[in-house]
Amino acid sequence: MLSVNTNTGAMLALQYLNKTDRDLQAAQAHINTGLKVASAKDDGSTFAIAQNMRGEVAGFHAVGDSLNRGVSAIDVAMSAGQTVSDLLIEMKGKAVASADISLGTASREALNADFIALRAQINTIVQNAAFNGTNLVDGSVSGITALASADGLNKITVSAENMNLSGSVITISTQAAISTQAAASAMITTISDSLENVNAALARLGSGSKKFAIQQEFITKLIDTLNTGIGNLVDADLAVESARLQSLQVKQQLGVQALSIANQQPQIILSLFR
Repeated sequence: MLSVNTNTGAMLALQYLNKTDRDLQAAQAHINTGLKVASAKDDGSTFAIAQNMRGEVAGFHAVGDSLNRGVSAIDVAMSAGQTVSDLLIEMKGKAVASADISLGTASREALNADFIALRAQINTIVQNAAFNGTNLVDGSVSGITALASADGLNKITVSAENMNLSGSVITISTQAAISTQAAASAMITTISDSLENVNAALARLGSGSKKFAIQQEFITKLIDTLNTGIGNLVDADLAVESARLQSLQVKQQLGVQALSIANQQPQIILSLFR
């Protein structure tokens, strides 16, 4: 049937051309964004899954930050403890020297002055061993807790170590001195016990730091795995999209030609009226 009112061929060609244009725009969007699923309009179920996974990744990043803060606080505490351990070794040397019966008064007073200075330094170090407001060696907190899961339910805790003078770890009195031979002799045992306690406390802090580090490494691997999974769901294969884009461009050109041919069909009617 020939009609100037209804050109079925042109309408059909236009439908296919419009579909090709939509596919071409989608391919260009995939190339521009690098995503085959950039919004819920592209694929609602896949987009929802990817968004949920992105939420988990964000949660695990927060867990990683919490673990990083915990590791840093423990590292500061361990640095302080190691310095205190070194100071105790120096103090023991002073006490042993002062315990010498043949030592003169002036020499013992000099050793005592050094001993007191070292004792005061322990207090200074302990009071300043804080990170982000958390001090694990001054007795101000019982420990430090970090997140271990994205839902915030699981946590890791490391106990604090009180390294203040006259405490359970460092039993040396805040007024300790080695001004006499007897006091120096007694102090040697006290310092030795304190040194053992400090080193044991450092070992416990080291174990806690390792516990945090292991969880931190696991979280990092988990984030990488989740990101890979998200990429598998929504990332576009640009090699495929490039080939598809070229194919659609050719198809678009052919569609335009097909529409042009279909639009010329009514011209045949003119030959019937010549």
